[in-house]
Amino acid sequence: MFRRAFWFSAGAAAGVWATNKVHRKIRQLTPESLAAQAANRAVDAGHRLREFALDVRAGMIQREEELGDALGINARPGPELPAQRGRPALRGPGPDDGGPDTHPHRTYHPYNRNEDH
Repeated sequence: MFRRAFWFSAGAAAGVWATNKVHRKIRQLTPESLAAQAANRAVDAGHRLREFALDVRAGMIQREEELGDALGINARPGPELPAQRGRPALRGPGPDDGGPDTHPHRTYHPYNRNEDH
């Protein structure tokens, strides 16, 4: 008699478990539930994408600092630099300095490499 009662109870428990499992699956497959799941997954994907973009940006900043240090771009100018000159060193004589003006309609610029052409 105890055997029959045990197997009856085990069968009833398995039936309740299977019924709950089926009802839960049916509720998951309703259109509203599927839409909510899709929205949640999209939000999660957006968060992961944002975290990835922030990691990439942080890596870029770190690498730029490393390259700047390696190339000496990030170095602050110290007192060992010479003082700034008053006039450019490469400027030749022009119309303002009493030099010849070769063309009356051309304005003189000291760094114009194409002025003779």
